[in-house]
Amino acid sequence: MTMQQDRDLDGSFSTARVTAREEAVTIADGTYRDFLYDLDDAKLAPWRGLGYEEFSRRKREPDFVQALLGDWQELYEEPFVGVTAGGHVREDVWRLGEAGPNPAAPVAAARALLDTLGATERAGIALPLDAPQWRAWSNPEFVIHRVGLRMEEMTEPAVEAVLALMEASLSAPGYARAREAMGLNGYLGDLTGLPALMNDRSYWIALYGSPSEDDAWGWQVFGHHLALNVVFVGGREVIAPVFIGAEPALSDGAHPPLFEDREALAVELATSLTEAQRREAVVFASVLDPAMPEGRLHPADERHVAGAFRDNRVVPYEGIRADRLTTGQRALLRGIVEDFLLLLPDRQRALALEDVERHLSETHVAWYGATDGSQPFYLRIHGPSFLGELDHHAGVWLSNRVPQRFHVHTTLRLPNGNDYGKAFLRQAR
Repeated sequence: MTMQQDRDLDGSFSTARVTAREEAVTIADGTYRDFLYDLDDAKLAPWRGLGYEEFSRRKREPDFVQALLGDWQELYEEPFVGVTAGGHVREDVWRLGEAGPNPAAPVAAARALLDTLGATERAGIALPLDAPQWRAWSNPEFVIHRVGLRMEEMTEPAVEAVLALMEASLSAPGYARAREAMGLNGYLGDLTGLPALMNDRSYWIALYGSPSEDDAWGWQVFGHHLALNVVFVGGREVIAPVFIGAEPALSDGAHPPLFEDREALAVELATSLTEAQRREAVVFASVLDPAMPEGRLHPADERHVAGAFRDNRVVPYEGIRADRLTTGQRALLRGIVEDFLLLLPDRQRALALEDVERHLSETHVAWYGATDGSQPFYLRIHGPSFLGELDHHAGVWLSNRVPQRFHVHTTLRLPNGNDYGKAFLRQAR
């Protein structure tokens, strides 16, 4: 790659992250600490002292960002359909079953949150269940849409009530993972000397519908490297779309690695593939493979296809079908899927795994990169009822110009129209 090819687009993103290269992208020696900018570097210094509003205004100014925002706004304004493999929603995928009550603990926690708020705040946090703002979530550190209340502007009792709502709604390990993602955002703020812009409260919280054991309702938290959309309907809990990421995700002992178990299972599965299986599963030889078609790499999303504003994306199946894997390999696949679904409480996770299992033979595993763990990689597991991705990224606040395993983005979608629980909501009605 020439220096002319490797140029900044807006001060955070560079062309290097989307420029094909013949040589393999390998894992760097050392740690993320080798890629820390000096605190007085021009990448960091101009933002110091700014609040999130002014920071966001300035971050949105470059033509590159304006073009991105225009594209995302068009996607946001589309009527919701859902992610599909071929452009048509399959109506046979989702089964709500016999309706039951919604769990009581999240209802009580949501009501307790409302009790901490004044009338103006209550009006700001509460939205109708079918409000379009569900789809306004995003994961950059700068604000695109304001939905609900900003946690860092809430009182301490209100913030504690938000966290209590999250804890009441998620499994214990799922809550720990969400809090760790928020904590790593604060850690990044400390590393860069920008804690006012990236901290563990840089998130928006909104409630949708009236918290009830009888009627559908939900909540949403989103901000830098975390977006959770949670819906309770007819006794089922849906948590999708989900975006969880971290830079750095491997924090050299300062924080627990965020996706270590999932990555270990993924590499074990990839390593276990026979040569014949590898020919099917490995779609591209590296994360910047020149064989990728034009447009496959996105300057913000890189390889992942199911992030913010991608509610209606057509994502054709890639890779090897699960029915071509051995029994042991399918067990590894189920383990990875279960880790994607970790946020759900045990019973709800079991129900979600049943949704995946019904369509497991149609589910595909796609891999970009070396299968031995020596390179950054991209993994997608995609079937009629599940789409999960793990993608290693180039630096935004760290200086690595090409993907490394210490910057990770993960997404979770429920294809064929059940993001935001919409397929279950239609059935419940």
